[in-house]
Amino acid sequence: MSSKPDIATDPMVEQFSRYLDGERNASAHTISSYLIDLRQFILTTWGVDARPPYPWDSVDKFAARKFIVRFQKEESAATTVGRKVSSLRSFFKFLSRDHQVPHNPFAGLISPKRKKYLPQVLTVQEVVRLLEAPRQVGAAAIKNETDAAKRLWLDYAMARDTAIMEVLYSSGMRISELTGLVEDNFDVLSGVIKVRGKGKKERLCPIGGPAIKALGAALAKRSEVMPLFRKNTGRPPAFVGHTGGRLTPRSVERLMKRYLIRAGLNPNISPHALRHSFATHLLDAGADLRSVQELLGHSSLSTTQIYTHVTIERLKKVYEDTHPRAG
Repeated sequence: MSSKPDIATDPMVEQFSRYLDGERNASAHTISSYLIDLRQFILTTWGVDARPPYPWDSVDKFAARKFIVRFQKEESAATTVGRKVSSLRSFFKFLSRDHQVPHNPFAGLISPKRKKYLPQVLTVQEVVRLLEAPRQVGAAAIKNETDAAKRLWLDYAMARDTAIMEVLYSSGMRISELTGLVEDNFDVLSGVIKVRGKGKKERLCPIGGPAIKALGAALAKRSEVMPLFRKNTGRPPAFVGHTGGRLTPRSVERLMKRYLIRAGLNPNISPHALRHSFATHLLDAGADLRSVQELLGHSSLSTTQIYTHVTIERLKKVYEDTHPRAG
């Protein structure tokens, strides 16, 4: 189904988008995900030739089930189906609240059960190896480079990537939060970073001494490389790419893959593993769950509780490996 219905001009969808942005403070990415799910529902229910305004008040539970069955037949992941059910449930709840539809056809539908996956966590020793990798990779590259401008860039990239790894692990912030940082977000004297997270909510993330030091070095070297770029207008982002613009989350994933290989770790580990490791290591050391919730920026404590399962699994493994009668 490659055709895309013009849902933006549908009055109900337009109102819902304004509600998500204005009342729910949803990010552009979240709103885009809702619109994708709504577009797929329209294709499934009314076909590619349907045009707005769509008859939302005619949707019943049979149409809702048909939508779910479509993705189950395609063997979509339970998390994917669950997200789509949640999107449509929210949309029809909004329409029902404003009396645009007689009922919410997704209200009584149960989302597919998700498999419980424990987050991937690095040991403290593995994290240390990963944090040291940017310096090792950078030093080797600089040593073999004779061009002065390229050496300057490689020197900055080494400092930048060291700071990125240190800040991610020291603060537990998401990659999207890190790539959105500007220098005004940092209070080096207090050792905190102001972060804008999901739902445009702001929080303060403490960072430790090594991260503060690495961040200071990266910012100092950033000012040295900015004259290399032709387009140098306005204040640059905290971490710049090879064109002088903001690094993307995908860029961070690519550079981390290189350092995982250098550290002898699985290159398929995502940067989010540093966030998981941050939370788990805090709990292992005795931090209370509420504090970890605040540091991660979770709106619900139940989201943070997954890390207690990780900690328990680690304790069980220690028990099984060491207790004489564990078997």
